[in-house]
Amino acid sequence: MLKKVKRRKTAELAYIVGVALGDGNLSNPNGRAVRLRVSCDAKYPNLINRIQQVIQKSFPNNKVSKVLKPRNCVDVSCYSNEWEQILGWQAKKGPKHKQNADIPKWVFSKKKYLVNCIKGLIETDGSVYTDRGYKMVMFVSVISGLANSVYNGIKILGFEPHLYKLENQRNQDGFPKQTLYHVRVSKNTENFLNLIQPNKN
Repeated sequence: MLKKVKRRKTAELAYIVGVALGDGNLSNPNGRAVRLRVSCDAKYPNLINRIQQVIQKSFPNNKVSKVLKPRNCVDVSCYSNEWEQILGWQAKKGPKHKQNADIPKWVFSKKKYLVNCIKGLIETDGSVYTDRGYKMVMFVSVISGLANSVYNGIKILGFEPHLYKLENQRNQDGFPKQTLYHVRVSKNTENFLNLIQPNKN
């Protein structure tokens, strides 16, 4: 059995948690070490570089690779047997949504952790857009518990989000229909953006 390592919690680690919950997955291809792989659209080079840099800063002794994949996708990946402890789901138990992956409790212990985790979530599975002249922020997930945690986290930060459930929606990649959960910030949006500072570019 692997010995558990007590890693110091940081804002950077909280950001990685958010990114991984958004566009990350865990695997154990060689049976020896768990790999976190974060898949991003290649049109966001600054976001890709930032994810790589933050992971490298948090894991200075581990190799963090960046690989261009088909369909204009870039994978940022890093092997570590700490990933399952940090993220709270496991490599060999299926996709995140089947494991009900969620924000770990430690992220809620400090405001800076929560801010950085939500930043990572919005930069991967969120968007900032304008609706009828008003700026909006939206986070989307197929995981109901994660959507609720994001909703509650945003409330803890002092804002008034809305949570919507959309039944049987087909996602943009054409996968089978599934329920989607939207968390939207439509009030005091500029203040929220100034706090979270999401940046995909």
